[in-house]
Amino acid sequence: QVQLVESGGGLVQDGGSLRLSCAASGRTFSSYVMGWFRQAPGKEREFVAAIRWSGGRAYYADSVKGRFTISRDNAKNMVYLQMNNLKPEDTAVYACAADDSPFGIVTTAHDQYDYWGQGTQVTVAS
Repeated sequence: QVQLVESGGGLVQDGGSLRLSCAASGRTFSSYVMGWFRQAPGKEREFVAAIRWSGGRAYYADSVKGRFTISRDNAKNMVYLQMNNLKPEDTAVYACAADDSPFGIVTTAHDQYDYWGQGTQVTVAS
């Protein structure tokens, strides 16, 4: 059973920074794609960033490019989302997700991800 546990959310001022962490456990993740998604009240869940556990480039939503950075620490089974220059419109519940993708295909579609964490709230005050 795969478990994903997020941490690091909180309240920050406009222009501030936060780093979200996702602890993964339960199996070997070498073939997985790890993603971050967010959902604001009254809005659809949206893709934020993704990275292959095996390495390679990262993928970002246009709205966060240049401000957010996804990374992973294979030795610790951790995935991170560094968020800089946060804006009020970044306010949402952020969730970590894992997609068992043997061919390494990265998708931005949330319904393709197999496992989800419980989410962590990020609030950016103006």
